[in-house]
Amino acid sequence: MGGAGKREDGDDVVKTQGATALEPPLDLPEGAEVDEPPFPSRIRNQGDLIRALACLIGIGLLLLLPSFATQTTTGLESDVTRGTEQAPHFLLSLASLTAGFGVLAVPLVFAADRVIRRDGMRIVVGLAAAIAALGAVVALDAWIEHAAPAIITNALGWTKTGQTPVPADLTPVIAYVTAIRLAGRPRWQAVMWGTIALAGLASLVAGNTTALGLVATYLIGRLTGYLTLYGLGTPNPRPPGTAVLAALDRLGLRPVKATRIDDGTLDRRSYLVRARTRDLDVVVLDRDQQTSGLLYRAWRGLRLRANQPRRTLRSLRRSLEQESLLSYAATAAGVRTPRLVATSEVGTEAALLAYTHVDGVALSDLPDEEVTDELLMGIWRQLNLLHRQRIAHRGLDGSAVLVCEGRPWLVALGGGEIAAGELLVRIDQAQLLTTLGLRVGAERAVRTASEMLGAQSLGGLVPLLQKVALSRETRAALRRDGKLLGALREEILRSYPEIEVEEVRLERFRPRTIFSIVGATIAAYVLASQLSGQDLGHLAATADWRWAALALVASGVSFVAAALMVMGFVPERLPLWRSVAVQFAASFVKLVAPAAVSGIAINTRYLQKMGVRPGPAVASVGASQLTGLVIHILLLLVMGFLTGSSRPDAEFAPSKTVMLVLLAVAAVAGLLAAVGPVRRMVTKRLRLMFSGVVPRLVDVLQDPRKVATGLGGTLLLTVAFVVCLDASIRAFGGSLAWTAVAVVFLTGNAIGSAAPTPGGLGAVETALIFGLTVAGLPVETATSAVLLYRLLTFWLPVLPGWAAFHHLQRTDSL
Repeated sequence: MGGAGKREDGDDVVKTQGATALEPPLDLPEGAEVDEPPFPSRIRNQGDLIRALACLIGIGLLLLLPSFATQTTTGLESDVTRGTEQAPHFLLSLASLTAGFGVLAVPLVFAADRVIRRDGMRIVVGLAAAIAALGAVVALDAWIEHAAPAIITNALGWTKTGQTPVPADLTPVIAYVTAIRLAGRPRWQAVMWGTIALAGLASLVAGNTTALGLVATYLIGRLTGYLTLYGLGTPNPRPPGTAVLAALDRLGLRPVKATRIDDGTLDRRSYLVRARTRDLDVVVLDRDQQTSGLLYRAWRGLRLRANQPRRTLRSLRRSLEQESLLSYAATAAGVRTPRLVATSEVGTEAALLAYTHVDGVALSDLPDEEVTDELLMGIWRQLNLLHRQRIAHRGLDGSAVLVCEGRPWLVALGGGEIAAGELLVRIDQAQLLTTLGLRVGAERAVRTASEMLGAQSLGGLVPLLQKVALSRETRAALRRDGKLLGALREEILRSYPEIEVEEVRLERFRPRTIFSIVGATIAAYVLASQLSGQDLGHLAATADWRWAALALVASGVSFVAAALMVMGFVPERLPLWRSVAVQFAASFVKLVAPAAVSGIAINTRYLQKMGVRPGPAVASVGASQLTGLVIHILLLLVMGFLTGSSRPDAEFAPSKTVMLVLLAVAAVAGLLAAVGPVRRMVTKRLRLMFSGVVPRLVDVLQDPRKVATGLGGTLLLTVAFVVCLDASIRAFGGSLAWTAVAVVFLTGNAIGSAAPTPGGLGAVETALIFGLTVAGLPVETATSAVLLYRLLTFWLPVLPGWAAFHHLQRTDSL
């Protein structure tokens, strides 16, 4: 063990294996040893990355502020100018002189102090941050001078005298002060930040910058400092195993040897400690590791409706108390779990919890012959004991269950919750059912669970068997067995067909919703740029609304065709007009989801409400989608060939061009298929999407009327949309060959189905306008025709779709 130095505040600094931990002088028992990997001398703290992200968001908002609050920023500058004019000139000059001297002198004095105390690495990091900040300022000033909008230039203080909008003398100092980490040194903090504030005030008074420029200076300096800290790392404050042994010895536990155990957790370390009287499992909570995975946990807490563990807001002391309370409560409830022996702080940066050691094997590592039904039911008994006291485990993966002498033990309670609500209890049960399903298969997992939970409780788990409700480790395991959740649902519903499954929405929003909003915004911008300069009012005034009426009728026929398409691939009998209402409801849902996704979800839900089992319902919708895809491709090929054979006055690209485009698309698809990861991802998605489709198609093919209904609805749907688009073109005086219109529609519809925006918004309009323009229509006519077409097929059905959606929900048909 190395020698001990002294901190500025008098605490000893114990240095072991290149690590530094704040800890009183160690008094290890004689002969004690530690077996652990060498500690890194520096670590990357995620807290620095989070602070840098906050600064980056602040800079973005600051650059947007002048565009949305021009009067506010102008008034702020006027108030600052009047205030400085009224201040005494002598005091302002004195402040300017003091700041100019202090902003350089104070950091130099601190650097000399650190070098004398042999802490020069801190100064090296600070200088690196200062240099990086200077480069950032130069780049930002160049952008503001040559490329930034005038409103931002004026707000940040670019003047005709050549002064920089972001003071180049302050930003590096702020980055330097950020990177040297003055936490715990209040005197140095006061002096340095006071000097920086005085220098900023002097620059503001002199007219060299503005209030917004000073804010930008502060944010850029802090951003650069935090990024430098994250990139170069900070001194490792985590206590080594020797500090853990010393703390245990002070508790009278008489440790002899500590062996580091890598349990895969982010915010804690584990040791197996051999003591003179017993073995202990010691968990070490580190203050800096409390931020590990913070962004991920914050994202899940924001995204999910279910209450999440409040670990993101816990201090080290709070985490220690919470885990201790959970352990005591679980023991009092009679749960077979390791008993908490002692807790203690380890210096100022960590704390430990010592448990009795259980010499068991994790469920995920247990040999198959030892995973008996009795063991599985024993695990459920232990969880039931926990839930009777309203304690949720929140982490029941394969490593959270130990098996010792054939009996299960529940471990890793640190992420649990006291006084858990009903939803958290059910999520716990769904998590354990999935974990056991991964281990023994869906049939055994459901059978043993039903004996312990009963039919009603087991049925309540069906809507919770979704990936978003499960732990990160379980979701990773499900990537290798993507069909397990569906198999568990099927097994429960097969065993208990009388169970009524109520939908449970766990997510406030889905990631694709954010992508849809962003995509819709971009699409709206692109569409607006296309519409600029077009005299749409004149075109609307001269339109032939008889063709528009025909387009409206064709749009209505498309909903009947979509209903027939679904009905044709379901062997069960479905009412026609209710199925039509479902298609209208799907048009309403398109406002918040991509077109293909919304139609699949609504129709699947409708079939389940009509008595079709979940598996066959998904297969039926998949069969209709697969058939529609095949017919879509065949029609595109046929129409592309016929277009080249049509009259010359159609003014559309010949079939050679169409075929070349299709061949190019096929070549790109072939190249992507040659890439292993891409091929496997696409194959997996298609397998999941069309799983069970072939047996469903076989059932449908036995009834010629169903085949005629399904294929007829599919063809009628395409014909209705093509007629609607053609009539919209003729309403504004345009004329194209029918085959050319069909090719444009089929291409635009394919792009819209692939686009992540709601209803293909933006992508469909852009593709159709471009296609019609290539076909020979004037841009004004093509734009007007596409807007009318989208009005009739996308926007106008929204209101009746909303009414149909709520009516179907009230009648329990959706």
